[in-house]
Amino acid sequence: MSVIIEIVVMVLLIIGGLFLLVGSIGLARLPDFFTRLHAPTKATTMGIGCILIASMVLLAATQQILSVHELMITIFLFITAPITAHMLSKAALHQRLSIMEKTRNQHLVAFAEKRQPPKR
Repeated sequence: MSVIIEIVVMVLLIIGGLFLLVGSIGLARLPDFFTRLHAPTKATTMGIGCILIASMVLLAATQQILSVHELMITIFLFITAPITAHMLSKAALHQRLSIMEKTRNQHLVAFAEKRQPPKR
């Protein structure tokens, strides 16, 4: 196997691992639900994407075949993660979860709460 391919795979794995580490730390350390939601949807998605692409490159280099499985998983992940985050944030707005005082655009939250029916 070529040294260049090994370096590309190594760099993708390291970048993916760093993104996963940052996403996991963000999930554990951020203060409220809405800020905590960004860690797995942004950083962890990029981390898993890098690791899957590294797997695809390694498989293509060693066995001379194009693995569509990793590509499909990556595409599915990049499509579903933002949709899931949007649905979770909408559900949290409907449940009226508390938001940090330092959060910008508080007026948008107040506007969204006015449009909802009163909580029973």
